[in-house]
Amino acid sequence: MLDQIKEVIVVEGKDDESAVKRAVDCEIIITHGFGIREETFKRIERASQTKGVIIFTDPDYAGEQIRNRIEKRVKGCKHAFLDRQEATKKGDVGIENASPSAIREALSKVRTLEIKAVNEFMRSDLVLADLIGNDKAADRRAFMGKILGIGYCNAKQFLNRLNRYGVTRMEFASALETMEKEESLWID
Repeated sequence: MLDQIKEVIVVEGKDDESAVKRAVDCEIIITHGFGIREETFKRIERASQTKGVIIFTDPDYAGEQIRNRIEKRVKGCKHAFLDRQEATKKGDVGIENASPSAIREALSKVRTLEIKAVNEFMRSDLVLADLIGNDKAADRRAFMGKILGIGYCNAKQFLNRLNRYGVTRMEFASALETMEKEESLWID
Protein backbone atom coordinates (compact mmCIF):
# COMPACT_ATOMS: atom_id res chain seq x y z
CA MET A 1 0.00 0.00 0.00
CA LEU A 2 1.42 3.37 -1.04
CA ASP A 3 1.53 6.34 1.32
CA GLN A 4 -1.23 8.79 0.48
CA ILE A 5 -0.42 12.47 0.00
CA LYS A 6 -3.41 14.78 0.54
CA GLU A 7 -1.93 17.76 -1.35
CA VAL A 8 -1.73 17.95 -5.12
CA ILE A 9 1.83 17.49 -6.36
CA VAL A 10 3.00 19.68 -9.25
CA VAL A 11 5.64 18.12 -11.52
CA GLU A 12 7.12 19.06 -14.88
CA GLY A 13 6.27 16.11 -17.12
CA LYS A 14 4.51 12.77 -17.66
CA ASP A 15 7.61 10.73 -16.76
CA ASP A 16 7.85 12.65 -13.46
CA GLU A 17 4.18 11.87 -12.85
CA SER A 18 4.80 8.15 -13.40
CA ALA A 19 7.78 8.12 -11.03
CA VAL A 20 5.86 9.94 -8.27
CA LYS A 21 2.83 7.66 -8.67
CA ARG A 22 5.11 4.61 -8.24
CA ALA A 23 6.21 6.10 -4.89
CA VAL A 24 3.00 7.56 -3.41
CA ASP A 25 -0.75 7.72 -3.92
CA CYS A 26 -1.57 11.30 -4.93
CA GLU A 27 -3.15 13.68 -7.39
CA ILE A 28 -0.74 15.35 -9.82
CA ILE A 29 -0.72 18.42 -12.04
CA ILE A 30 1.82 18.50 -14.87
CA THR A 31 3.26 21.86 -15.98
CA HIS A 32 4.63 20.50 -19.28
CA GLY A 33 7.88 22.37 -18.71
CA PHE A 34 8.55 26.08 -18.46
CA GLY A 35 5.75 27.22 -20.78
CA ILE A 36 3.00 26.81 -18.20
CA ARG A 37 -0.38 27.53 -19.75
CA GLU A 38 -2.91 29.79 -18.06
CA GLU A 39 -5.27 26.84 -17.66
CA THR A 40 -2.56 24.96 -15.71
CA PHE A 41 -1.94 27.96 -13.44
CA LYS A 42 -5.67 28.10 -12.72
CA ARG A 43 -5.71 24.38 -11.81
CA ILE A 44 -2.77 24.93 -9.44
CA GLU A 45 -4.54 27.93 -7.87
CA ARG A 46 -7.74 25.89 -7.34
CA ALA A 47 -5.76 22.98 -5.87
CA SER A 48 -3.97 25.38 -3.52
CA GLN A 49 -7.30 26.66 -2.21
CA THR A 50 -8.84 23.22 -1.73
CA LYS A 51 -6.19 20.58 -1.01
CA GLY A 52 -2.88 22.40 -0.91
CA VAL A 53 -0.01 22.14 -3.40
CA ILE A 54 3.47 20.65 -3.24
CA ILE A 55 5.84 21.91 -5.94
CA PHE A 56 8.21 19.06 -6.85
CA THR A 57 10.28 20.11 -9.84
CA ASP A 58 13.55 18.74 -11.20
CA PRO A 59 16.72 19.72 -9.30
CA ASP A 60 18.10 21.79 -12.15
CA TYR A 61 17.99 25.39 -13.40
CA ALA A 62 14.78 24.92 -15.39
CA GLY A 63 13.08 23.20 -12.44
CA GLU A 64 14.05 26.07 -10.16
CA GLN A 65 12.67 28.61 -12.64
CA ILE A 66 9.37 26.71 -12.88
CA ARG A 67 9.21 26.52 -9.06
CA ASN A 68 9.76 30.29 -8.82
CA ARG A 69 7.11 31.09 -11.45
CA ILE A 70 4.51 29.00 -9.63
CA GLU A 71 5.46 30.40 -6.21
CA LYS A 72 5.12 33.99 -7.47
CA ARG A 73 1.66 33.29 -8.81
CA VAL A 74 0.31 30.87 -6.17
CA LYS A 75 1.23 31.82 -2.61
CA GLY A 76 1.38 29.28 0.20
CA CYS A 77 2.64 26.32 -1.81
CA LYS A 78 4.73 23.68 -0.11
CA HIS A 79 8.05 22.65 -1.62
CA ALA A 80 9.78 19.29 -1.92
CA PHE A 81 13.37 19.06 -3.12
CA LEU A 82 15.00 15.96 -4.55
CA ASP A 83 18.74 15.49 -4.23
CA ARG A 84 20.39 16.07 -7.63
CA GLN A 85 22.47 12.91 -7.33
CA GLU A 86 19.36 10.79 -6.72
CA ALA A 87 17.66 12.39 -9.73
CA THR A 88 20.49 11.79 -12.20
CA LYS A 89 20.75 8.83 -14.56
CA LYS A 90 23.22 8.72 -17.45
CA GLY A 91 23.66 12.50 -17.26
CA ASP A 92 19.92 13.20 -17.35
CA VAL A 93 18.55 15.11 -14.35
CA GLY A 94 14.89 14.70 -13.43
CA ILE A 95 12.37 13.42 -10.92
CA GLU A 96 11.67 10.56 -13.34
CA ASN A 97 15.14 9.10 -12.61
CA ALA A 98 14.67 8.85 -8.84
CA SER A 99 13.81 5.71 -6.93
CA PRO A 100 10.45 5.50 -5.13
CA SER A 101 12.26 5.63 -1.77
CA ALA A 102 14.14 8.82 -2.75
CA ILE A 103 10.85 10.41 -3.83
CA ARG A 104 9.14 9.41 -0.58
CA GLU A 105 12.07 10.82 1.42
CA ALA A 106 11.92 14.15 -0.44
CA LEU A 107 8.15 14.36 0.09
CA SER A 108 8.57 13.58 3.79
CA LYS A 109 10.66 16.77 4.16
CA VAL A 110 8.20 19.18 2.57
CA ARG A 111 8.67 22.83 3.57
CA THR A 112 6.50 25.93 3.23
CA LEU A 113 8.05 29.17 2.05
CA GLU A 114 7.66 31.93 4.63
CA ILE A 115 6.22 35.19 3.28
CA LYS A 116 8.94 37.12 5.05
CA ALA A 117 12.42 35.74 5.74
CA VAL A 118 13.10 35.17 9.45
CA ASN A 119 16.83 36.04 9.35
CA GLU A 120 17.63 33.29 11.83
CA PHE A 121 20.81 32.49 9.93
CA MET A 122 23.60 34.79 8.79
CA ARG A 123 26.46 34.41 6.34
CA SER A 124 28.77 33.85 9.33
CA ASP A 125 26.79 30.68 10.21
CA LEU A 126 27.62 29.29 6.78
CA VAL A 127 31.28 30.21 7.16
CA LEU A 128 31.49 28.53 10.60
CA ALA A 129 29.83 25.39 9.21
CA ASP A 130 32.23 25.32 6.21
CA LEU A 131 29.27 25.76 3.85
CA ILE A 132 31.02 28.63 2.04
CA GLY A 133 34.59 29.73 1.49
CA ASN A 134 36.35 26.42 0.90
CA ASP A 135 36.72 23.70 -1.72
CA LYS A 136 34.31 21.31 0.08
CA ALA A 137 31.56 23.91 0.60
CA ALA A 138 29.42 22.94 -2.42
CA ASP A 139 29.46 19.25 -1.43
CA ARG A 140 28.65 20.16 2.17
CA ARG A 141 25.71 22.39 1.08
CA ALA A 142 24.40 19.58 -1.11
CA PHE A 143 24.52 17.14 1.79
CA MET A 144 22.97 19.62 4.26
CA GLY A 145 20.30 20.55 1.72
CA LYS A 146 19.36 16.90 1.39
CA ILE A 147 19.17 16.37 5.16
CA LEU A 148 17.14 19.55 5.71
CA GLY A 149 14.91 19.00 2.67
CA ILE A 150 15.77 22.35 1.05
CA GLY A 151 17.76 21.05 -1.92
CA TYR A 152 21.10 22.07 -3.36
CA CYS A 153 21.91 25.63 -4.35
CA ASN A 154 24.66 28.23 -4.23
CA ALA A 155 25.63 29.84 -0.91
CA LYS A 156 23.44 32.93 -1.28
CA GLN A 157 20.35 30.86 -2.16
CA PHE A 158 21.17 28.34 0.58
CA LEU A 159 21.15 31.10 3.19
CA ASN A 160 17.89 32.41 1.73
CA ARG A 161 16.29 28.94 1.94
CA LEU A 162 17.43 28.44 5.53
CA ASN A 163 15.67 31.67 6.44
CA ARG A 164 12.63 31.30 4.16
CA TYR A 165 11.75 27.62 4.72
CA GLY A 166 11.56 27.71 8.51
CA VAL A 167 14.73 25.76 9.31
CA THR A 168 15.38 25.95 13.04
CA ARG A 169 18.72 26.24 14.83
CA MET A 170 18.13 22.78 16.29
CA GLU A 171 17.48 21.25 12.83
CA PHE A 172 20.58 22.98 11.47
CA ALA A 173 22.78 21.77 14.35
CA SER A 174 21.44 18.22 14.05
CA ALA A 175 22.01 18.18 10.27
CA LEU A 176 25.53 19.55 10.76
CA GLU A 177 26.28 16.83 13.32
CA THR A 178 24.93 14.12 11.00
CA MET A 179 26.94 15.50 8.10
CA GLU A 180 30.17 15.62 10.08
CA LYS A 181 29.69 12.02 11.28
CA GLU A 182 29.16 10.84 7.72
CA GLU A 183 31.54 13.22 5.95
CA SER A 184 34.23 10.64 5.37
CA LEU A 185 31.69 8.52 3.45
CA TRP A 186 30.66 11.15 0.91
CA ILE A 187 33.71 13.40 0.38
CA ASP A 188 36.89 12.00 -1.18
